Amino acid sequence: MSNFITNQNWRYATKKFNATKKISTQDLNTLKEAIRLSTSSYGLQPYQVIIVENPELRAQLLPAAYGQSQVIDASHLIIFANETNVDDQTINKYINRISETRGIPAESLASFGDYMKGGINSMPQDVKNIWAAKQTYLALGNLLNAAAELKIDITPMEGFVPAKVNEILGLDKLNLNATLMATIGYRHEEDTTQHYKKVRKSNEELFITL
Repeated sequence: MSNFITNQNWRYATKKFNATKKISTQDLNTLKEAIRLSTSSYGLQPYQVIIVENPELRAQLLPAAYGQSQVIDASHLIIFANETNVDDQTINKYINRISETRGIPAESLASFGDYMKGGINSMPQDVKNIWAAKQTYLALGNLLNAAAELKIDITPMEGFVPAKVNEILGLDKLNLNATLMATIGYRHEEDTTQHYKKVRKSNEELFITL
């Protein structure tokens, strides 16, 4: 755990990446697995993760991200997009996935499926989309922690225009909505932000024990 805290102190929201330094396939696969294993409500994972490597696409996305250079300079650009059509079919596919993975009859999971459907289908569509979008933040948390363990830099980004990103990547046609971006790679030696002291609330300010 001491290494975990050390790595959390090491990481920061990188402002300038070394555009010549790329993440290895092995490390990228580790980060993908960390995302895949993330917790989510019901375990449903109502989102998809888009890894944008194509430099032309990333250049198109730059204006949608208010010109933040990390979008084109980082080794990889990751976009978390929540599903906008979570419905009975989504849940049925998840039930079948549980059945196949654990080797149990899908029929025995019917009550769990009905429980999920009751909770999710009772939400108005806008509330359901907010709920699905929140799940992407849990996945981002796993990515942040895994990247720090590998000494890979990352910048989580909410500063972009989702509608523009959806349009450029055709996410609307896939019933997806971009909720988060994360640029990953390696800090540039000229990025002075890496030398700033981390500013956080003290324990006394942050925690309430009842």
